[in-house]
Amino acid sequence: MEEGLSLIKEFLSPHEVSSKYSPLALAYIGDSVYDLKIKSCFVFRSNMQPEKYHKKVSAIVSANAQSAFIETYLDKLTEEELSVYKRARNSSPHTKAKNASLDNYLKATGFEAVLGYLYMSGQLERLEEIINASIIDKMI
Repeated sequence: MEEGLSLIKEFLSPHEVSSKYSPLALAYIGDSVYDLKIKSCFVFRSNMQPEKYHKKVSAIVSANAQSAFIETYLDKLTEEELSVYKRARNSSPHTKAKNASLDNYLKATGFEAVLGYLYMSGQLERLEEIINASIIDKMI
């Protein structure tokens, strides 16, 4: 039991992120972080049927919504965040979103990589700031 808790603490502690992780690995974790944060916001603020949560959350976490947000937020990213964003946006993913253009998918991948970078490096206040900005006009 104690060993399992130490592994969890290790995973939740900040890591050196600069070039240790690929931009697609950062996007992978960023996608999960974003999804969990958005779902949590809805569950904490309302009580509805799961399919209603799913519809509202999907509209926010979609590649098209993420792409639209990041286009308006690029000038607010730090130099390091912008570098992570560009590396991920310019990557060659082996998949594509069903309902988004390749351009929007790549921008969303860049956005998710920034979130993954912030999460992995322990910059949780900045992570919250960006997530809050992305959903401010979309909550219930």
